[in-house]
Amino acid sequence: MNSIRLVADERPSGGVGAIVPLILPAAQPHYRRRAARLRQLAEGPPMADYLRFAAGIAEAQQQAAQALPLPEALAAGLPARLGGARPPLEAAGLPRERHWRELLQALFEQLRDASPTPAVAQTLAGLRGCDATALEKLADALLAGDYARVGSDRALFLWAALSLYWRQMAARLPAAGRAGVGEGRQFCPVCGSAPVASVIRGGAQSGLRYLHCGLCESRWHMVRTKCSNCEEGGRLDYWSLDSEQAAIRAESCGDCHGYLKVLHEDRDPQLEVIADDLASLALDAEVERQGFSRSGLNPFLFPG
Repeated sequence: MNSIRLVADERPSGGVGAIVPLILPAAQPHYRRRAARLRQLAEGPPMADYLRFAAGIAEAQQQAAQALPLPEALAAGLPARLGGARPPLEAAGLPRERHWRELLQALFEQLRDASPTPAVAQTLAGLRGCDATALEKLADALLAGDYARVGSDRALFLWAALSLYWRQMAARLPAAGRAGVGEGRQFCPVCGSAPVASVIRGGAQSGLRYLHCGLCESRWHMVRTKCSNCEEGGRLDYWSLDSEQAAIRAESCGDCHGYLKVLHEDRDPQLEVIADDLASLALDAEVERQGFSRSGLNPFLFPG
């Protein structure tokens, strides 16, 4: 169990070099910055078309977030979820409100005229035709990691709505993180999900490592000397396609044979974790050729 717990009405003192255990997502959504970064990255790589497609989804998330903020009745119930032993917004057990399906419908409307291929248009039409029961079953399977049942085509759009839903809740949590004794920091202390990647912070927190949640997009602190998957520290290696000072590297572990990207915001402040992780798949391919398996999941790259 994660040794970072959320506590109500407590704000740790900050300062240069201060280790804040948990960084909740900002109240204002950041999807427009992600979309801009994806379009910037699409200027060169072979996967430019897909990066532009992902940018369209991020832009649709921005529009949906602005049109449908978290209902106050839902936000009012969030404080009661704090103080327990489990993550307060644990994806596996949190009862979902219809708001996530309304966000999904808003995404459909935004993407109606932006479908790049007939296959994508067909996927969107199929999801629009699902009733509430069918959508909830698909969401259950997706959050449980049953990607084969959902299919990578549908998972992309369902996750876009679910992630927006969880992000809105995380941003409204009246809480801060308290670091306790122990380990167990592989999963998000807010929702229990796996990280997309780790980031090395710049600015006042320069050099500190945080894991970035793939669902609610919270960040939590983890020391740099341990594997982000198994927390062993004796057999870590770092890979890049450039140099040791590259802004994007992969950390592999010889104990669990897993790996996860490390994005150095201290070296390149333009990095955006989801966008730059997606655009650096050549690094994934190289590390996987060395026999390592990725321990996190990018929301634009579902298997199945």
